[in-house]
Amino acid sequence: MKQFLSISDIPDLPQAIRQVIELKQNPLSNPLIGQGKRMAMVFFNPSLRTRCSTQIAAENLGLKTFTLDVGSQTWPIEFRLNTIMDGKSSEHIKEATMVLSSYFDLIAVRSFPTLKKKEQDLSEFILNSFHQHATVPVINMESATQHPLQSFADAITIKETQITKPKIVLSWTPHPKAIPHSVANSFVEMCRFADYDCVITNPPDYDLNPEITKGIPVIHQQEKAFENADIIYAKNWSSFQHYGQVFKHHREWIINQKKIDLTNHAKFMHCLPVRRNVVVSDEVLDSENSLIQQQVENRVFSAQYVIKKILDHVSS
Repeated sequence: MKQFLSISDIPDLPQAIRQVIELKQNPLSNPLIGQGKRMAMVFFNPSLRTRCSTQIAAENLGLKTFTLDVGSQTWPIEFRLNTIMDGKSSEHIKEATMVLSSYFDLIAVRSFPTLKKKEQDLSEFILNSFHQHATVPVINMESATQHPLQSFADAITIKETQITKPKIVLSWTPHPKAIPHSVANSFVEMCRFADYDCVITNPPDYDLNPEITKGIPVIHQQEKAFENADIIYAKNWSSFQHYGQVFKHHREWIINQKKIDLTNHAKFMHCLPVRRNVVVSDEVLDSENSLIQQQVENRVFSAQYVIKKILDHVSS
């Protein structure tokens, strides 16, 4: 694996899932593969699970990590080419990636979308700038349109349920502010690659990017979509058509036990952080069918698999 920008960079997802499940039996089986190597973790936005899980994954492989919070621990970075840098940015991406590529063997980047500049976000402006100018492999720790480490962990979690050909529902849920499409996009893409039966349900104003959801059923009636579902994956996202906007909070779309009762005793999934009793009720989130802790644990192993495969490629 040369880099990890999206879930499609894993050539055989079902095989990768099987290998990660084996890895979980002995996560310290390759403690020296990263010895003498360093990884920069560059954060433009806050992080809890991604920051911790990726660092633990790297340490399991003997890899040293350095965390950089852009703006507070580094100079503000300019990404535009052929620009006069007389504004707030002090460092250009060309020099920043040159420095990082000199000091580190891998660069992992986390950067959220603007949710205002649609074309810029869709172009993956920041992630692709690192990929274009860095001379070492780049790992996507969540970008403007993708969160592949999360969707890889989700794929592992779904496999571990041992449900044969599960019906999976990706359900839009309420949220008090505008939320990116990254997790939902990567989850849909993962379901496609893993050949999972996936249905999306959301209010009419909140359809995802049609290029992402092409061929995936979209149902605008949540209760209907939940019928006979085996897995409910909850996530909020803002409007794609009216980019980044929130028209109505649709609080009635909360996932509660009454709706779970419409399903086939469905497992509940969410990437976290989650707003209790807004996105999902306590009774569902704290139930024995909630898989959130398993998802959190699998974030370590999805990252560890990716880092190991990249180190294997670097060393070959």
